[in-house]
Amino acid sequence: MQKPLILVTNDDGITAPGLRSLVKFMKEIGDVVVVAPDSPQSGMGHAITINNTLHANLVTIDDINGAEQEYSCSGTPADCVKMGLQELLDRKPDLCVSGINHGSNSSINVIYSGTMSAAIEAGIEGIPAIGFSLCDFSWEADFEDAKPYVQKIVKQAIANGIPKGVVLNVNIPAIENEKIKGIKICRQARANWKEKFDKRTNPMGKDYYWLTGEFELLDKGEDTDEFALANNYISVVPTQFDLTAHHTIQQLNNWNLNEH
Repeated sequence: MQKPLILVTNDDGITAPGLRSLVKFMKEIGDVVVVAPDSPQSGMGHAITINNTLHANLVTIDDINGAEQEYSCSGTPADCVKMGLQELLDRKPDLCVSGINHGSNSSINVIYSGTMSAAIEAGIEGIPAIGFSLCDFSWEADFEDAKPYVQKIVKQAIANGIPKGVVLNVNIPAIENEKIKGIKICRQARANWKEKFDKRTNPMGKDYYWLTGEFELLDKGEDTDEFALANNYISVVPTQFDLTAHHTIQQLNNWNLNEH
């Protein structure tokens, strides 16, 4: 029986420890092909490359734990998925997994996330997809404790399927395996970033800016991803890429926009 084909990508770059761990975890489940950025692409959201050429090079990152094939792509996470599906893979993958991201992609962060945008791009193309993130921004983060949970979610997704038009946003607290209480299916918490720009001047007298900010949780609900993570649960948020606010259509129809 043919093993499931799993496309692995991310936004931290093809050499990122989170992706290397995800490849190792997925090799125990199926055949793995990697198409990932050749440099970090965090915060790129769903950007695609239209004004520059794209390159995808067959590479070997790890002889022991590497995938069956790995491609280093010059584009964004969404570009990587497009290239993989249209040009590089011999057959349609059974699943796309993105990550494991270094840092949380819970709540409003999903909007900016290259990790989740790669998964969403796969979902748009009809491929079941999951984005995985560990709530630890350190490059030396330990991903091993996440292994049984990542594999369990992937196996269940392959066995049961993911609803059409939905991708899964999975965030994992950065705690030891024995402290994780379980997995919760959640909604996305309402939150925002209180942002500001740190203005500085370079030696040539030219001003430049660093974007900074503080995360502001606006949601006290106990059914959210932020609540789950704060209470040592892995959060799984079913995320849709149909951005229509269906509940407002009738309200807007009451505007009588077609009246002369």
